[in-house]
Order: sequence, then structure tokens, then C-alpha cells
Amino acid sequence: MDATGDNPTPRSPHTPTRLQARTGILLSAATALIATAAPASATPPTATPTPNPTPVVVDCFNKPQVRPEEYLLACGDGNNRLVDLHWNTWNHKTATATGTDMVNDCRPYCAAGRFHPYPVTVTLSHPQPWPNHPNTQRFTTIRLLYTHTTPTPVPKDVTYKLVYDSPDTP
Repeated sequence: MDATGDNPTPRSPHTPTRLQARTGILLSAATALIATAAPASATPPTATPTPNPTPVVVDCFNKPQVRPEEYLLACGDGNNRLVDLHWNTWNHKTATATGTDMVNDCRPYCAAGRFHPYPVTVTLSHPQPWPNHPNTQRFTTIRLLYTHTTPTPVPKDVTYKLVYDSPDTP
């Protein structure tokens, strides 16, 4: 019966119920959503790698670093390291920091020696492509300018090459 108490209007077998109509609308909406989210082509676009504009400094373990707080200078024995580095600049040409160079005096021999602090200004420069690391530049030179005393027999202003190219292991 309908709301008036009369018999309901007979329905054609082809007339959808409200539930069927809602289901049809939801299925149509879902299909449209999937169609717009699917890629237009089965071939994925080829991504062109973009170069990393910021060079890195490579550590003794062949790991890239940006603005490290510490940096090991003596990879073989660990008797010289930069600590408490505070970076003033780090850009595509140079990086500068102030910090402390901790140097072992190796007296009477290195295992029994003591570490001494030397305030220093650090400058990284000469970025070059890093072999086997596409689109990555690495600094290849480090300059240490001692602002007070220097470790014997190191001059007040010294520059080293930073080229730790160890073979990469897969």
C-alpha cells in the first residue's frame, strides 16, 4: 500500500528500485574515479635525473656528508679530526666553517699520545663530479686556517686534497 492507503502503483519489471538506482550511481562514480586515476599509457614516463646542486664532502667510509658536525682527517689511524664544526656557508662552490682540529701529539707514540685542540677555520672547495654517483658533486679540497697556535710542524694555512675513492661494493 502507498501513503494514502491505496494499493501501490504497479511497477514495470524494468523500473529500478531506489536501492538499485543508488547502487548504479555509486558504481558509475567509482568507475569514473578509477578511469581518471589510471595512467593514459602503459609506458611509464622516463624521469630525467636532476643534478644535486649542493656538493657533498665524502668521509673516510665513502659516505656523503652535508654540514657534518665532525670530520675525520686521518682515515688510517684517526689521530686527526675536526670537531664542533659550525657551518657559515654551504653552496655549489664552497663551504666554510669554524671548529676545532683535534690532533694527537703521538708522544711517546700515538697509542699513548694525547689529543690537543686547535681552533680552525675550514674551507671546502673545488667541487667535482663524484665517480659512480651520477649527478652528485663532491668537494675535493679542504683548507685549514689555524686561528691561534698550530700543531707542530703544520703551517698556519694548509690545504689538502680530499679524494677518497675507494671502490663501491654492490
